[in-house]
Parts: sequence; structure tokens; C-alpha cells
Amino acid sequence: MAQIVGVRFKRVGKIYYFSPDGLDINKDDCVIVETARGVEFGTAVVGIREIPEEELILPLKKVLRIATVEDVEKYNENVAKEKEAFSVCVEKIAKHKLQMKLVDVEYTFDNNKVLFYFTAEGRVDFRELVKDLASIFRTRIELRQIGVRDEAKMTGSIGICGRMLCCNSFLGEFQPVSIKMAKEQGLSLNPAKISGACGRLMCCLKYEHEAYEYLIDKMPTIGSEVLTPIGKGEIISMELLKEKVKVKLETKDGTSTEVYNVDDIKVIKCANARKHPMPIADDTEVDINELRNLED
Repeated sequence: MAQIVGVRFKRVGKIYYFSPDGLDINKDDCVIVETARGVEFGTAVVGIREIPEEELILPLKKVLRIATVEDVEKYNENVAKEKEAFSVCVEKIAKHKLQMKLVDVEYTFDNNKVLFYFTAEGRVDFRELVKDLASIFRTRIELRQIGVRDEAKMTGSIGICGRMLCCNSFLGEFQPVSIKMAKEQGLSLNPAKISGACGRLMCCLKYEHEAYEYLIDKMPTIGSEVLTPIGKGEIISMELLKEKVKVKLETKDGTSTEVYNVDDIKVIKCANARKHPMPIADDTEVDINELRNLED
């Protein structure tokens, strides 16, 4: 077992583990840590605890100290400088006529480097821009091209649900999201209805994915022959979340349909091919390539 403390460098960002190195660090304490890119200011979002060493990438870097008043003041000064650097960089991008959009600027705590995050449709030759920025800020300059999901996470916005974007409010890391998840949940395959502010598939498709997978495995396939309390029939549709199936029954007077709980029927013969367990909410024809572009 190893002692760790979880540190986050942005309000909603990935949590990194560090060794407390004998310091009495509590949750929400501001700390100064050593990272791969230098000394950084962060917040302890996970208090001191022990976890198995096999779950860690050893050796752990150490927390240098709990942040002092002077450290907090320096951090706040850096935040103010980032706003000025943002304005300067936007002017230089326009001067060089570069096809890129500046998203965020970040100073390392020790001021040894300034990072500029941007988006662009393709590769950008920003060598002259870097030279200009280096001559102005007199420190190392790094430009990082990020994706549209990261842009949404940094800038924030309001989702179609009326709440702040999940990635900007509580999601520390992005999870893979696929068109398959939308199909399994019976959602419309219209890109406008299943994509978020970033233009990619909504992160919330992932939240109930495990529950849908469990139910799909539990439920029989559409077209299966089943035995019901009043005789044999064929499943023609189902309500996945309610765990109910609609069965077409052959009777003396013709055919009828009944709805049963899945536990009240017995599968006699499964359909050879699994048909989709839920009806798609909107059968509008959509270009499959357009759907694939929504995935990461």
C-alpha cells in the first residue's frame, strides 16, 4: 500500500496522485507540487489515503509544500497575466492571418512557460507566431492544438438540458461515446438531437449505457417464439426499461396482442438475428458518414 493525495490543477480536470511526503494535507488544501512540466499550484481534492501500489505509476512525485499566502497571491497574479496574454496572442494570430482559434492561456506556477491552447481544422504553421510571443513574454512558449471536446470543457456553455455542460461542471475525464449507445437507447439518429455543444456525441449517452446493456442481454430478441400464460406467441416489440414485451398470439378468432413482464414468459426459440430491441425515435434518413463524424 502507498499513501497518496489526489490533486487537481483545474476546477474540473483530471486528478493526479502525489506522495504527501509526511505533510498533513487535508481535502481542499492548496498545494505546491512537482510535475513533469515544472512546479505547479493545485488543490487537494482527495485527502491522504492508502491505495495498492499496483494501481499507481511509481515512483510518485512529491507534494513540495502546502501553499502559503504568498503562493496563493502568485497564483492569482498568474491568472491575471493569462488574460493579458490571451489578448496579445489574439492580436498576433490576426496579424499573421493564421486559421486558428485561441481557446485558453495558462502560465506555469514558476512562470517558466506559457501554454496557449487553440483549435484549428488542420495543421498550422505557427513558427513566426511563437517567435513573436517569445519576444514579448521573454519565456518559453508552447502552443497546443486541442479538440472540440476540450474546447467545450475549457470554455463552458449550456447544454440542451438547460444545465452547464457536464464536462465543464463535473466530468474529470472524457469517456468514449458511440452511435451504438444511441441506438441501444432508442434515440433519434438525427445528429442535431444527439450531439452536444461541441458537435460530438453527448457525454450523457454513457451514463445509462451499462443499464441498457444489462437489459438488452436479459431481454429476448424481437421475433423470438415464446410461451406465455395463455399459449405460444411471437415477440413483436418491447419496452426495455419496463422489462415488458408485446407478444402476438394466434387464437381461434385470429390474432391478438398481449403485453407481459419478461419474467412471465419462456423463450422457446430465439430469433436467429438480433433485431434492435427498441424502436428508433426518429427514422429520418441520415448520412452514415455524418454520424461517424460525431464519434471521437
